[in-house]
Amino acid sequence: MFAILSYIWLVDQPNECRSRENDGYRCDGVPSMPDNRVIAEVLNNAPAIAGGTERVDHKQVVPGRKLEDRDNVLSNAARLFREKGFDKTSLKEIAEACEMLPGSLHYRYSTKEALLVELMRQGVGQVTAEVETARVSSDNPVERLRLCIDAHLRALLVDSDTVYVLLFEWRALTREAREEIIELRDRYESLWAHILAEMIQQGVIRRGVDDRLLRLIGLGALNWVATWFDPEGAYTLDDISEFIWQITLDGVIVEGCAG
Repeated sequence: MFAILSYIWLVDQPNECRSRENDGYRCDGVPSMPDNRVIAEVLNNAPAIAGGTERVDHKQVVPGRKLEDRDNVLSNAARLFREKGFDKTSLKEIAEACEMLPGSLHYRYSTKEALLVELMRQGVGQVTAEVETARVSSDNPVERLRLCIDAHLRALLVDSDTVYVLLFEWRALTREAREEIIELRDRYESLWAHILAEMIQQGVIRRGVDDRLLRLIGLGALNWVATWFDPEGAYTLDDISEFIWQITLDGVIVEGCAG
């Protein structure tokens, strides 16, 4: 297994009303690969904010550039949500961190939840994009798995505030908003379901390994790194990635397939 630590991705387990199709399987039980339309929807699921954002500059309010202001808002919101928690952070504090008028921020995000949902969409989109790029970059199944694990891990830690919020503040969402994020998560996991199922068909993964448990525990272990990783700490990102890969080779990959 990737590791014993097993904080399951968004924890919330599918209930009976969620079909195995949401878990990356077709109705016939065969793992399905999300088509390009699904991947494109996930990657583009963070809509652009309408209108320009106003910024405070020497006490003068001037029209801001949409993309820059959006990134600024999401970055500061993620940092504050992680530092103080979603419940204890106000839109006013986020506006002050962005050097924006509170009314300007409120115009674009009427509630904190609206901002949180967009932040989470961005987080899922970032991880999906990185892993999908890694998946198509190699024809060797073992090398592809290593690249995908590394891509997921690095996506978590490059913008760790956003991913931390994605992993641990989803409980603050209303039921409707939570279902949207869980659907995006399930689509991302279907990508991993396809990767692992393909490796099993190719005889690369050891017999008896449950690919669903491997996926859940593996992603959970990778996600947990975001809770304790310190760029200035004893372990570098390369150290962690190499350690995880050695565990994967020893416990999952058929001997001799790694080359």
